[in-house]
Amino acid sequence: MARLKNPSFLLAVAWIASIVSTLGSLYLSEVLHFLPCKLCWFQRIFMYPQVLLLGIALYRKEYTMAIYSLVLSIAGACISLYHYGEQKIPFLQQNSGSCGVVSCGNDYLNWFGVITIPLLALIGFVIIAVSSTLLLKAERA
Repeated sequence: MARLKNPSFLLAVAWIASIVSTLGSLYLSEVLHFLPCKLCWFQRIFMYPQVLLLGIALYRKEYTMAIYSLVLSIAGACISLYHYGEQKIPFLQQNSGSCGVVSCGNDYLNWFGVITIPLLALIGFVIIAVSSTLLLKAERA
């Protein structure tokens, strides 16, 4: 694979995805007053630091920082995928343990019967992971 002419573009895509995801989750909890469950908090733990990590990497043009965002995104995506499954798969709904004060099966947002908050988080993590992977592959070429 040839080197990218502008690798900052992929880093910017990942950074923007992290900003949109972070601001979206803050809007849902602080403005709409949706209480986050434990799994939502874990997803936030893996998303929020990426705003700073990717922002600094973009500013300093440190493209190898993508490895850290890739690891954070894979972990966050796994949690998001499980959380989405808890909302949509009957077996997981019935057999998941207690999630705390707020049930992880709560469906505050359910557009078209498919799009929920964990799915939106998953999309954010996937965008960051794909951008990071492409950036790392391009940098090794």
